[in-house]
Formats: sequence, structure tokens, C-alpha cells
Amino acid sequence: MTTEAATRRMPGAPCWVSLLAHSLSATQEFYGALFGWEFRPGPQHFGPYARAFLDGREVAGVGELAPDRHLPVAWTTYLASDDADVTAEQVRCCGGTVGVGPLDADHDAGRMAIASDPQGAIFGIWQGRTMMGTTVTGEPGTPVWNELVTQETRAVSPFYEHVFGFEAEPAPADGTAPGTGSDYLMLRLKGHPVAGIHGVGNAPLRDRGPHWMTYFAVPDTDAAARRVTELGGHVREPAHESAHGRAATVADSEGAVFTIVQQR
Repeated sequence: MTTEAATRRMPGAPCWVSLLAHSLSATQEFYGALFGWEFRPGPQHFGPYARAFLDGREVAGVGELAPDRHLPVAWTTYLASDDADVTAEQVRCCGGTVGVGPLDADHDAGRMAIASDPQGAIFGIWQGRTMMGTTVTGEPGTPVWNELVTQETRAVSPFYEHVFGFEAEPAPADGTAPGTGSDYLMLRLKGHPVAGIHGVGNAPLRDRGPHWMTYFAVPDTDAAARRVTELGGHVREPAHESAHGRAATVADSEGAVFTIVQQR
């Protein structure tokens, strides 16, 4: 589950996660208390935006929605690209949609786009220049895994294979991957597992539809889940044992859903 930052910058690999919320200050307070993040101003293209740091290392971004923009409060996974414009065109050619961009972010930080796959799951495209993405992962308070949750893996895996060059492999039956015993694909780049696709079949996806889920590492899942509740969030899926450790799916004080995991 832990992936080195260098691997995450490979074209196609998750390299950044960003949250759009209604209140930037309240969101900073929530994640600062939960993960120990500190915040610094970031690019302001779509309104107030801040980058989150842990021990001086960049881990995520948080932005504030304009009052007239009725977008879902959700974490977005960004996939690395060597050329955001080319990737955006590949998204369109393979049945996806590009909703924002490509456009330059914060002068020479990078070039980005927001897109969705043929099933409607939203993700970002990031062509890093001076800012390559998350600089640390695998430690408590950092993103450690990104997973597409959708109805059936076979309906969408060809899209990601063609656009990003993933090698999609069924989860092993030895319990070493999440979703074992269900419809699960491990996405690899040059042999490295970088993300997953979890097909839930007829199970309801609640109000979210197909979506990318961000996993954050914590030292103690049960304690972190209690802290989420104390901070005004709630637990969507109670702590349970998974192939990668003890995990729980939670929502922050504005309803943005993410998973916390205590790695083995």
C-alpha cells in the first residue's frame, strides 16, 4: 500500500490529492486537528486554496468552493502526466469527459485538468513542473493509497489502461490485496502497484456514484475514527480488519469521504 513519492510521479500514478470544501478555515481546522497538518497559501485560480504540510513536507491541497458553485465536497485524486493536454485528449477519445482545463496552475507549478471516466468518476490530471505533488507518503497523516470504487471493474478498466498505461491485474487470492474475494483489480505501472479498482456490483454507492477514494495513514484507526466524530465528522464504515491493516471509512465535518488505515 505504501508507495514511494518517486513512484507516485510516474505518468499515470496518483501524485496529489485535493479537497474542495465550503469553508476553507473550518476544513483546515478539522484536518489540522486530525492529521497535524499545517497550511500555506496555494494557487488561487478557483478561489481560496491552501497546501497542507506535515513536518514541512507537502501532502495535500484544500480549496474553497465559490458560493455559486454547487459541486460536491469531495477529495479528488490526481494522476500524473508528462503532458496534460495530450492526456486530456486521450480521455476524450476513450469516452471520458474533461470538465476543467487543461490550464496552468500557479505560474510554473504545473498544468492541470479535471476529468471524469466513462462511468462518471472524477479525477485530476497533473503535469508537474516546480511542484511534482505529494512529497511524502506512507507515514501517518499522508495519503497511502488511491482506489476507484465503481460498479464493475470490466466496464471501466480499459479506459484507465488506454489513457494512463496501467497494467490491470486481478487481486491475488491470498488475501494480500483489498477486495479479495470480490471484483478487484490492482493497477500497476512498471510492475509497481499504484492504485486499485474496486467493483462493488449491485451494492449501493449511496449518493456518490462511482468515485476515487483517498486512503490516509493513521497510527490507530479506532482512535482516529473517534477523533473524526469529536471534530464534527462521522463514521461511514466502522473500523475493520482489511488486507492492508485496520481501516475505517469516514467523512469530515462537511461530508467529504475518505478512508483511514492503520497499516501493518
